[in-house]
Amino acid sequence: MIKARPTIRDHSAEANLFARRAFIGFIFVVSLIGLLLMNVYNLQVVDFDTYKTRSNDNRIKVIPVAPNRGLIYDRNGVLLAENRPVYNLEVVPEEVENLDKSLLEISQLLAISDQQINDFKEDIRNNRRFKSQVLKARLDEKEVAVFSVNQHKFPGFSIEARLSRYYPYGDTLTHALGYVAKLNKKELAELELEDRATNYRATHDIGKRGIEKYYEKQLHGIVGSQRVEVNNRGRVLRTLSVEPPVPGQDLVLTIDIGLQQIAQHALKDTRGAVIAIDPKDGGILALYSNPSYDPNLFVHGISSEQYKKLLNEDRPLINRVTQGRYPPASTIKPHLAILGLEEGVVTEETKIWDPGFFQIPNVDHKWRDWTRWGHGHVDIYKAIEESCDTYFYRIAYKLGISKIADFMDQFGFGDLSGIDIHEETTAILPTVDWKRARFKENWWPGDTISVGIGQGYWTATPIQIANSVSILVNRGAHRQPHLVQVAKQEQAITQLFTEEKPPVTLSNPHHWQVALEAMHNTVLRGTARKAFKGATYDPAGKTGTAQVVSIAQGEKYDAKNIKERHRDNAVYTGFAPFNDPKIVVAIVVENQKAGGGSIAAPIARQLMDYYFSAYPLDSEPQ
Repeated sequence: MIKARPTIRDHSAEANLFARRAFIGFIFVVSLIGLLLMNVYNLQVVDFDTYKTRSNDNRIKVIPVAPNRGLIYDRNGVLLAENRPVYNLEVVPEEVENLDKSLLEISQLLAISDQQINDFKEDIRNNRRFKSQVLKARLDEKEVAVFSVNQHKFPGFSIEARLSRYYPYGDTLTHALGYVAKLNKKELAELELEDRATNYRATHDIGKRGIEKYYEKQLHGIVGSQRVEVNNRGRVLRTLSVEPPVPGQDLVLTIDIGLQQIAQHALKDTRGAVIAIDPKDGGILALYSNPSYDPNLFVHGISSEQYKKLLNEDRPLINRVTQGRYPPASTIKPHLAILGLEEGVVTEETKIWDPGFFQIPNVDHKWRDWTRWGHGHVDIYKAIEESCDTYFYRIAYKLGISKIADFMDQFGFGDLSGIDIHEETTAILPTVDWKRARFKENWWPGDTISVGIGQGYWTATPIQIANSVSILVNRGAHRQPHLVQVAKQEQAITQLFTEEKPPVTLSNPHHWQVALEAMHNTVLRGTARKAFKGATYDPAGKTGTAQVVSIAQGEKYDAKNIKERHRDNAVYTGFAPFNDPKIVVAIVVENQKAGGGSIAAPIARQLMDYYFSAYPLDSEPQ
């Protein structure tokens, strides 16, 4: 067997192969180094500004600063809505790694309820996760101390000192002032549509009702900001610059808190409404609806149990002054008398015989007077001062519903008063078209008879009744009711007044005086004489008693034997002094055993007694 000869290695070829491989490796390494240098150049030179900005963004944080909400005062400078410092436990959700675990641990540390946690989770679902949300409000000093010791365990959690709204008079002013409460998803969407959302970056609350809602733009102010330097844990190291917020505008109301408290005390445990207006400018002196509720319950979030208590049959959440719909009853008789005089249906000398009822020709039904035996011979003055129903049945029958509705519309019935709160209803000024649309029925003459004494389909709010009397004493001139007087910083409230309504004009201006004189007689010797006996000022007014349920023909109304909710409403409206009115009042007290002269008129007396003691006739109110 022949052995293979060993191959002789070609050292030259191997050297060339190594050289080629080394060269390729060198070129590859040089290329990588070049690429690296190019990238370094881009980072350090080309993109320097970009990365510097991003670096600053990580190091420098812009924190929005909430403006202080404007304060609210009464006409005499008494503080009605203020801001008080509170400590809140707040959370930025995106900064918390395990939110559910952290919430469980901190709830054991600070005794946070399941309801508070559920409310918090609902809030973060409706808001952006980078925005701080309140987990627990109004921490006491012990809770602040406990959290401060354990704060390092809860990144994203912090104690924030904020100013919170507080209403020192509680339920006395709720329906006028309203309240502030947490922003919700719907309100945030509305702010975004109005391009105002950025102004609420640091704000958790917004006006919900009353003055707080109507003047939200003025009261809120303009958000500010802080540029701060933070470390890698987000702790603020120093403040770089500050753009201070612009505080909200302070408001001065026309309300007198003393008069408001008199109204509250007078209604006591009854359901009803009180409003007092300055007829010279429309400023509302008192606006109270009973029952009421404490607005402070809503500021930090009302519990389900507390809210359910407010959803009872007494309806404390309703503002009865502007949303309560009541038959105006006999308070409209002076207005109807003027229309009767204007249309020639009656004159000052016209007298009728009142047997205690009225009948339409060829109709058996009898529309009864409030006195079964009637008032005897009655002229227009006696008809108002003794509130003779029969006299006004006759006027209404002759006038017809169309003329009545057109005339009463000029006094604001069936329309919004224009008051500067959103919670208001138009109530119902019935017409032929209204009944056809509502009930698919024709209007009958009998319907008009009931309207003649402010009953039937006719309903009105207490503010409409007061406003109609204000127009009456101003002899047709409108003075729009309003709650805000001036701004504390002497800036005008531009949205206060809408276009002034045209005045009510009469063919014979003397007819104003006839109605006013009759209202004067009502207090001197008519249905309100007992309530104002011994008054040091000269009042005038009109009583009313509004049926809540119908009484069958031939039956007698007996308050003792009827359900409390079915009893009549007591109504009164009046003004003083007679020759130069400075105050107009309207009172409705629900479901009473007696009428307006016995129940509502004495409340008006209390209001006027206080008013003229605080603002004597020889002085001008502030």
